Amino acid sequence: MSSIAANSPIPSTLTRPWQLALPALLVLLAWVLFLYRDTAIAMITIWARSETFTHGFLVPPIVLWLIWRQRQAIAAQIIQPALWILLPVACTALVWLLGDLAAVNAVTQLALVALLVLSVPAVLGMPVARQIIFPLGFLFFAVPIGEFVMPQLMAWTADFTIFALRLSGVPVYREGLQFVIPSGNWSVVEACSGVRYLIASITVGTLFAYLNYQSTKRRILFTIVSILVPIVANWLRAYMIVMLGHFSGNKLAVGVDHLIYGWVFFGVVIMLMFIIGARWSEPEKMVSVIASGRLSPLPAVTLARIWAITACLAAVLALPQIALWAMDQGESAKPVSLVAPAALASDWQAVAPVTDAFKPAFQNPSAEINSTYASQGRPVGLYLGYYRHQNYIRKLVSSNNALVPSNDPQWAQVVVAGREVTIDDKSVVVHSAELRGTALAAQAVNSRLAVWQIYWINGTLTSNDYLAKAYSAFYRLTGRGDDSAVIIVYTPKGAPGGADTVLASFLTDNYPAINRLLLKTRQDK
Repeated sequence: MSSIAANSPIPSTLTRPWQLALPALLVLLAWVLFLYRDTAIAMITIWARSETFTHGFLVPPIVLWLIWRQRQAIAAQIIQPALWILLPVACTALVWLLGDLAAVNAVTQLALVALLVLSVPAVLGMPVARQIIFPLGFLFFAVPIGEFVMPQLMAWTADFTIFALRLSGVPVYREGLQFVIPSGNWSVVEACSGVRYLIASITVGTLFAYLNYQSTKRRILFTIVSILVPIVANWLRAYMIVMLGHFSGNKLAVGVDHLIYGWVFFGVVIMLMFIIGARWSEPEKMVSVIASGRLSPLPAVTLARIWAITACLAAVLALPQIALWAMDQGESAKPVSLVAPAALASDWQAVAPVTDAFKPAFQNPSAEINSTYASQGRPVGLYLGYYRHQNYIRKLVSSNNALVPSNDPQWAQVVVAGREVTIDDKSVVVHSAELRGTALAAQAVNSRLAVWQIYWINGTLTSNDYLAKAYSAFYRLTGRGDDSAVIIVYTPKGAPGGADTVLASFLTDNYPAINRLLLKTRQDK
């Protein structure tokens, strides 16, 4: 980045192309926001709802300010509308469509921002876009994305905290993300992952690096530091909070204090990071924007060319909306009916529930059943959550859908793994977990459940969240609808013959009947 000398006037001959191009750009940006307004509103809603992404409100003003700082250098560039940008715009619009069909907020929102960014070189040309490449890239920080790393961050935080506790001489018993020390029970939940600190640090750290350094090497190094520092700081924060609670008899660093201490510690760490980073700051270079013979003669930029490219872009941007409208017209609005059968295979009959306390936390299914079947004294719970006409509120694969939420008062997930099993003569991987009753559930204190989960997407089985989304988008795009279901089976950990053996036997015997039930539900539209 380079500053512009104050005595560098902009020739009046430069104003004419900008007078032609700026209105077209503003119209195109408004058209993008109008067509994809639901996506934009979803972004703003997340900014307002989640403290993790509140910084999104600041990103657009910061981008405008960064562009304003470059106004003289931008005005000196030659306007060169780029028709070839139609191709990446069309690809990005297709990505948005696929993301919307699969109801993936991150994909649609990234695509929306990409469309806004691509509008600049399309109308103004690549010379202008190169001049403001950082502000355009910084706009992507407005997308509320990053929570997908939360499980890994939680696991790392638990690993470090337990390692540090044992190094400090504190005995620890661990099960998954739950651990017990002599002074009490602790668990690493979403708020302990440090994802808020990480996203805030990357956003502010990247901006700091751009404004304070001129060399690409220093900017990249400081950005890497802004990623590593909050991760390590969160580990130390978690360890210190547990130790404060341990030595104070759980009177300090619990409840609201837990979060307050965390933010205070994070604020101090980030401040120190910026103070140290400022020691290597580089002054901005003063460069004149007017070079001898550089700006003349100017190529002819006609009003017709600018608006012709704008019209082509507007037409391409409208295609995904037209496709969605066409698909919606062919879908039935009939409600889903899913009834649990009295028996599945001949020797698996409906019985009393395995446990009254457990029900998977899948939100807003179109229909669901949670029944128990038994054969030869071996009970297995079967949960089917069926989804049709999926959207951003009702969808099969979601961060809100889980076997048990982290704050569940009755069950805690302590073991997670993948297990390869044979279902309908095909080898598939199921999501395997072990649940234990928590101390808050008196009847489930000593109970444990073995649970298997798999997705059914229009007859295709997978346990992978990303493949489930991809299958759903593909089937809907090809006119086969988005009917999907989650199949969850569970049994007491101490089941005769072994819990895994019982669940494998249940799926081998009963999946054909379950598949027929789901296919019948899909066909009954």
